[in-house]
Amino acid sequence: MKPTPTVLVAALALATTACGAPAEPPPPAPHGYVAGAEESAEAQSRLVVADATTGGVRVLDLLTEEVVELAPVPGIRAISTDGRHAYLSGDRGTHVVDSGSWMVDHGDHVHYYRAEIRDAGDLAGAAVAAHGDPKVSAVSTRDGAAVLLDRTALDAGTARPTGEVPVAPGTAAVPYEAHLIAAGADGTVRVLDRSGKPTATVEPPCPEPEGTALTRRGVVFGCADGALLVAEDDDAFHGEKIPYPRAVGAGERARDFQQRPGSSTLAARAGDRGTWSLDVGDRAWTYAETGPAVAVNAVGEGGPLLALTADGVLHAHDPETGEQTAETRVTARPVDPAGPLPVILVDTSRAYVNDVATGTVHEIDYNDSLRQARRFELGGQATHVVETGR
Repeated sequence: MKPTPTVLVAALALATTACGAPAEPPPPAPHGYVAGAEESAEAQSRLVVADATTGGVRVLDLLTEEVVELAPVPGIRAISTDGRHAYLSGDRGTHVVDSGSWMVDHGDHVHYYRAEIRDAGDLAGAAVAAHGDPKVSAVSTRDGAAVLLDRTALDAGTARPTGEVPVAPGTAAVPYEAHLIAAGADGTVRVLDRSGKPTATVEPPCPEPEGTALTRRGVVFGCADGALLVAEDDDAFHGEKIPYPRAVGAGERARDFQQRPGSSTLAARAGDRGTWSLDVGDRAWTYAETGPAVAVNAVGEGGPLLALTADGVLHAHDPETGEQTAETRVTARPVDPAGPLPVILVDTSRAYVNDVATGTVHEIDYNDSLRQARRFELGGQATHVVETGR
């Protein structure tokens, strides 16, 4: 049966009304919402562990203790992280792993996230350090360059280079206050935009730069005459030198800073005799007579300075006086200084030390006289380890 004119007019009026009615706006996404990720009230820490002998790569969830095995990466020689992604330097360049664990710091509060663990592509060159912000990750390579990656694409699973910045060997380009800070081999420290274009030069210079760290106070570079702190104030970047407390020879310089992520207390080996602790807030160095340490780190905020000696013993030292306060054995055998060296990773409540030869990672409660809280036996070798989610 054909519709009557009255029905046609009514239908047309209804269609016209429906088309002309304003569409209901979609509800706003909750603050901190990230598509495909689960937000949590606590850090979702994970360890990415690589075996240099077999190329095996494992991701250990420190909350659930579950282990995810990924495809092997042949010839792994180094590992670094921007807080979420692990960069594994191997025979074929650098392989990128998305650990699925990260945090976003808004200053007055923090969001923690967890998502699926996955591969995120490959990069040319051998990565030695990485730093990132919500817009860009800067991956510094062994040949004196920092590859800039689009962070949106990287978080979606694709490592897409957008530019490259020259850096002094042994240093890194650091995203900071919507810019990049990088030191050149000539000691000039430059401020660049996120595309890598220079916008300013920082004074004073940093002679013989080596070693880089990002703190809440700014970016720190190790220099022949101490440390250079680069900070931002009213959209202007300025530098402040933190000189050593005494004359320091080339063999005693702080060349490789370690820290709890975001902390303003740094640790670095001081040649074969001791360990440096640098309190960036107080602009003060402390020297601890630790002997020849194979790994060091600083807890920060009044926590101990940690040093692992070649005999496999972990030591805690007072960060202001340098005096030892505790010790515990963490490796089954002495550490071979010529082989792959263990690391000390520190977060807000625990430290993690890898026993390379046995494939074991020890969890240490540094607030309880270096009590061993947990032990993770992963098999193979635990040659290279980074922590993500902090």
